[in-house]
Amino acid sequence: MDNLIGKKLDGRYLIESLIGVGGMANVYKGRDIRTNNAIAVKVLKEEFLDNEELVRRFKNESKAISILDHPNIVKVYDVSVTDQLQYIVMEYIDGITLKEYLKQRGGALTWKEVIHFATQVLSALEHAHSKGIVHRDVKPQNIMLQADGSIKMMDFGIARFSRAQSQTVSDKAIGSVHYISPEQAKGDHTDARTDIYSVGVMLYEMLSGHLPFDGSGTVSIAIMQISEKPKPLAQVAPNVPEGLRQITEKAMEKDPADRYQSAAEMLAAIQAFIENPSIRFEYEYNTQDAPGKTISKVVTNTKSGGTKSGISTQQARRTGTISTRKGSGVKKSASRKPVKEKRFSVLPIFFGMAVAFVIGSAILVYLIFTNSTNPLFSSRANVQLIDFVGQTEDEFRNSDYFALLTPEIEYEYNSSYPEGTIFQQSPAAGRTVKERQRITLKVSLGTEIVTLPDVAGYDKDTAKQTLSDLGVSVTTRRETNDSVAEGTVIRTDPASGSQVEGGSTVILYIARPTRVTTTSVPTVEGYTEDTARSAISTANLVTHVVEQASDQPAGTVISQSPAGGTTVDLNSIVVIYVSTGVPEVVATPDPSTSAGGRTTWWDEIPEGSGNWVEVYLGDDSLRHRVDNNEVV
Repeated sequence: MDNLIGKKLDGRYLIESLIGVGGMANVYKGRDIRTNNAIAVKVLKEEFLDNEELVRRFKNESKAISILDHPNIVKVYDVSVTDQLQYIVMEYIDGITLKEYLKQRGGALTWKEVIHFATQVLSALEHAHSKGIVHRDVKPQNIMLQADGSIKMMDFGIARFSRAQSQTVSDKAIGSVHYISPEQAKGDHTDARTDIYSVGVMLYEMLSGHLPFDGSGTVSIAIMQISEKPKPLAQVAPNVPEGLRQITEKAMEKDPADRYQSAAEMLAAIQAFIENPSIRFEYEYNTQDAPGKTISKVVTNTKSGGTKSGISTQQARRTGTISTRKGSGVKKSASRKPVKEKRFSVLPIFFGMAVAFVIGSAILVYLIFTNSTNPLFSSRANVQLIDFVGQTEDEFRNSDYFALLTPEIEYEYNSSYPEGTIFQQSPAAGRTVKERQRITLKVSLGTEIVTLPDVAGYDKDTAKQTLSDLGVSVTTRRETNDSVAEGTVIRTDPASGSQVEGGSTVILYIARPTRVTTTSVPTVEGYTEDTARSAISTANLVTHVVEQASDQPAGTVISQSPAGGTTVDLNSIVVIYVSTGVPEVVATPDPSTSAGGRTTWWDEIPEGSGNWVEVYLGDDSLRHRVDNNEVV
């Protein structure tokens, strides 16, 4: 039995039952004893409390969803992060996942149901993106479906804040491989358009009953996400209206620049389709070009007359009623027969459009510079921007400017400004803008405090990536150490367990072996010359060969200098004496036979007989002696 069931967390949250098991956390149903409300409690598994990466992800999830407030995002009531237990208290959702619902329905849904779910998902993402949060793991498994047909997005465990550090740190390819974007699969930078791609994959799956890419392993699927186009929906789901197919396929473009650039833009396209299901967007999903090529053919949507689409009574009981963004209900549309298009020349039309564009541009410029009071521009009031930097987010939201403008608020760590304080705005203060114009405000998350993990024993690259993912700067130094493998992290400065500010510099000390300057001379006597040379070279020494006459086999090392076993500096010279195979001939004179076998006359000269020189000319018979200056 789970040891948490029946316990009270922090004396308030009673754990009643286990309702879900994930890779890094378990989800329990519980009750808040103060309010008696049902709750869901997500608890990080005990075995991961020492895993710095998973703890970081868990904290990131709690941080992300705690600042979100949207009817289609699960609410967070409380967060507790300690060394012994880490959990998130959320609203309890009585329902099933969208993935489970797809299985119940045989894998595919009606296109009207798909729209109903898609609009809610995109609305939730639009809110998250406005807070600077990218989900990065949008999939049916992370969407809860309630009995009234509404959905709740959950599991922001790998969400990313839009912060300065994340622009320079490559995000890993994380997320569910069937739904990840090509940039995630490649480990490139991700932004809101990453979530748009995942929504497109969901639409494809819900409309066709099949995933666009499937394979035997995660690697092969990831490669497909990067390099392959899925089968066109017209082939796998021919009954889906063309406009909805176009929306789905545009969301799944490989190049983020070719997708919808925001959840709001995709919502607007879906809204246009809801109002006119027969709509055809002037957008072409090219399945022939290589993924590296871009397709940029999106123009203003053309709308034709017709009734609005709707959802059947049977579907409404399950999924609720689809409504437009203005809150109007959607009526059921009559079936339409496809209209056969006529071929015609586009050249006159193209020429007319070019002329109209030039004239329209001239009129627009004239209106801008000559008549700012023209109704074209006067429908919205002028707003002069003040300096919002230094204000808190709450102060801005409570001001008149919040209603006059369209704010996009991004959250970044900034040690120079307290948490919740605006530290940057665009456009700048003093600018005059039109009412409802978009303004970007960056709000400080305060000083990021990072607890350094113990990376001793990691290889250099893994340690650098681990620390970089935490938002710190990393530099390396080499340090002599023979107790660990070369290239292994010895320690960090500051030490592991230290708390530092985000962006701080951490030094990694990387092991290198003691530098060797000497070596032992190998014994090569008796070796062949080639074998001796090889042994000496292996010892980082230089060989010098001297040939020497010897009766040993030619090429055999007779002797060496220095002797084997001698310690010398690297690259020292070792002299080896190599046998020529020919013995040396040494002539030794015999005194008894040195003069033809006779006793030489000089042997008979008594000592003290004076100075003499004897000269031999030709043979022994011709001899001359000079003695006392006389020739005899």
